[in-house]
Amino acid sequence: MTATLTDRYVAATIRSLPPNLQVEVRDELDVSISDAIDARTEAGETAEDAERAVLTELGDPGILAAGYADRPLHLIGPKYYLTWWRLLKVLVAIVPACAFAGVAIAQAVSGAGIGSIIGQAIAVGLSVLVHVTFWTTLIFAIFERTGADTGVRWSVDQLPEDGPKGVGRGDLIASLVMVGIFAGLLLWDHFRGFPAGIDEPVTIINPELWPWWMGVLFALLAAEAVLAIVVYAHGRWTKRFAIINAAIAVCVMSLGLTALGRGVLFNAEFVDALIVNGVDADARAVLAVLTGVVIAGVTIWDGIDGFLRARRARIAG
Repeated sequence: MTATLTDRYVAATIRSLPPNLQVEVRDELDVSISDAIDARTEAGETAEDAERAVLTELGDPGILAAGYADRPLHLIGPKYYLTWWRLLKVLVAIVPACAFAGVAIAQAVSGAGIGSIIGQAIAVGLSVLVHVTFWTTLIFAIFERTGADTGVRWSVDQLPEDGPKGVGRGDLIASLVMVGIFAGLLLWDHFRGFPAGIDEPVTIINPELWPWWMGVLFALLAAEAVLAIVVYAHGRWTKRFAIINAAIAVCVMSLGLTALGRGVLFNAEFVDALIVNGVDADARAVLAVLTGVVIAGVTIWDGIDGFLRARRARIAG
């Protein structure tokens, strides 16, 4: 069933409210919006035009939610606060991480030790975080003081689509396919190898990690597949499932980073083949840093995503 504009507006409003307020606010908005639409239709407007007009008059659901929660928007000011906050969240999520990764790679290429790499990357990342926050806030403060128009307008067309309230079959299939692809690549690498510019294919992953290290990894992949099936059977994500998912992600990350830190993750023949084919010897350090960033980034995001799904399922009711 397709969600109406009213359904999407109410869902967007109560999304950030405390659980004890969500049901009350949902019921109040449903009644008040319905009454306002009825009044307009009785005056001769079409139901569609009346609904859009009523929701437009109510305004940005974020501002409405702040009023229900008695949460003042005073850091920048009500006029620009939400625009500032939305932009700042995007910048903080992207810019410092890019700076951290860039400095870590540069330090690794220059031959710095692991302590220097981590220290310099963290220092630059924190510095960039401070600068992004300061300059973004300063710009919006100037907008407010000068009365400048940012050009941002809210309309009902910006309401988020009403997502599925449960876990669909497509989610289950996607999860199982991803696990299957990853497991298949690992098996192909072990038994067939990949071309590396030399006469014979070589394995990328160190063969010495079989069977024990890789056995643990395959057990974790199996646990991930079982969790996907259980979540599908249950019909929705819960906090308990999110915790289990995060635990699996932490185990995978620990396994990968431990092997990487000990220098046993990659097959020495594969790394040598890279260097023979004209890649500078510093490729070892670059490869290690990039691999570490990918392992940490993917697993951390996978763990966080479980909690986000559980939260969305709880709000959807």
